[in-house]
Amino acid sequence: MPAARSYSFPKEEHLCRKKLIEELFGRGSSFGLYPLRLVWLPAPAPTTAPPQVLVSVSKRSFKRAVDRNYLKRLLREAYRLNKYRLLEAPGGHGVGLLAIIYTGKEKKPFALVEKKLISGLERLLQEATPAATAVSPS
Repeated sequence: MPAARSYSFPKEEHLCRKKLIEELFGRGSSFGLYPLRLVWLPAPAPTTAPPQVLVSVSKRSFKRAVDRNYLKRLLREAYRLNKYRLLEAPGGHGVGLLAIIYTGKEKKPFALVEKKLISGLERLLQEATPAATAVSPS
């Protein structure tokens, strides 16, 4: 019987170090799935450890802090419930750092945000895993 899934999002998985954030946005790859944008940096080798994650909502789009905090809470919850898609990938995943950025101009319902995040994680698995396995055989 497989081990029980952990749906937690502990502090160790939060991306907070300024140097790592600068590296992520400087050297990372990205793609957009409206209303989200995912920026990621590959891990040195395929891993089953969770990536460090940054969640961001633009102050330009949402002037009121209460709206930004609400959307960040939605993004964190959607990631927390679906991060197992990355962690349980056969052979591991190749994502070291991940930023989830809300780029929409209006608040969207949780179901839509979660649906877009799921498709983003699946696309991330397709893009990150071949890059990590292409590097290792040489």
